Amino acid sequence: MAFKYGMVHGRFQPFHNGHLEYTLKALARSRHLFIGITNPDPSTVVPESRDPHRHLPENNPFTFYQRLMMIRAALADEGRAADRFSIIPFPVHHPDRWRYYFPPQTVQFVRVFSEWGREKVERLRAAGWRVEMLDGGEEKAVSGADIRARLRCGADWEGLVPAGVARLVREFGVRDRPWQAAGAQSGSSP
Repeated sequence: MAFKYGMVHGRFQPFHNGHLEYTLKALARSRHLFIGITNPDPSTVVPESRDPHRHLPENNPFTFYQRLMMIRAALADEGRAADRFSIIPFPVHHPDRWRYYFPPQTVQFVRVFSEWGREKVERLRAAGWRVEMLDGGEEKAVSGADIRARLRCGADWEGLVPAGVARLVREFGVRDRPWQAAGAQSGSSP
């Protein structure tokens, strides 16, 4: 069944192969998909007890614009028409603002791998959104934390992201990220 409007969301730091799979599954079930980028700018970031590191600058190295470009590149490489989706900011920590970003009949497609994922499902439902589970429960095959760690130490990371994303991350400069400043302040090297 295809819903008129569907939505996926995530930090996409960076947009990786797992994100692409999640997005494509939701796109197949939606006539139009909203792709919400959480933590779109530092003013919307709030610490979360169920995921205590997600707000740290070193865990949010790419800007909203850079993540938007990554998603566009990955979906273009998959042959998905740009008129089938919209990439929007999604202030996940501010449920009172959600109605301003996408239509009220939008179905929220969610994967749950953690306490934070379960919390998001509860918040979406409490705010009146229909939630459809795509998959989850088992461990993630790819994680943004692993990719960021590989980027920091210069290990192989490119196979964990779509080709267009790898090209953009190289173009953006993988070494010019907030973890350098964080490492310098703590006395550790990036």
